[in-house]
Amino acid sequence: MIPVEISQGSLRTEGAFHDDARRADLDLIEEVRDIAAIRQKALQQRLGQRHNRRVKPRSFQVGDLVLRKTEEARKPPSHGKLAATWEGPYRIHQILGKGAYVLEQLDGTKLPSTWNVNSLKQYYS
Repeated sequence: MIPVEISQGSLRTEGAFHDDARRADLDLIEEVRDIAAIRQKALQQRLGQRHNRRVKPRSFQVGDLVLRKTEEARKPPSHGKLAATWEGPYRIHQILGKGAYVLEQLDGTKLPSTWNVNSLKQYYS
């Protein structure tokens, strides 16, 4: 606002300084935010419970045979979309915890990196 508007009473200055409804809304804004945060947290918990009902946890033991997911870089480009998506079988050599496994080939040579349970599936012979 310019100084002339402040010294002369106008609708703009009176509306800005005497709007009780606006001040009441500003006082309640924190409460509205808290209620929205609580609702969002409750929604996330319900969605998580719904998702977790359908999840089947996977875990493997030492010596189990598994297939590992083929990475895009390892797929032969000549096969295109018909290339195999699973490689193996491999044997579980060591369990590192939290879904991480060390694999070995059937002849006993260890693979250089660890694999997550999301990239493995049970091999049935």
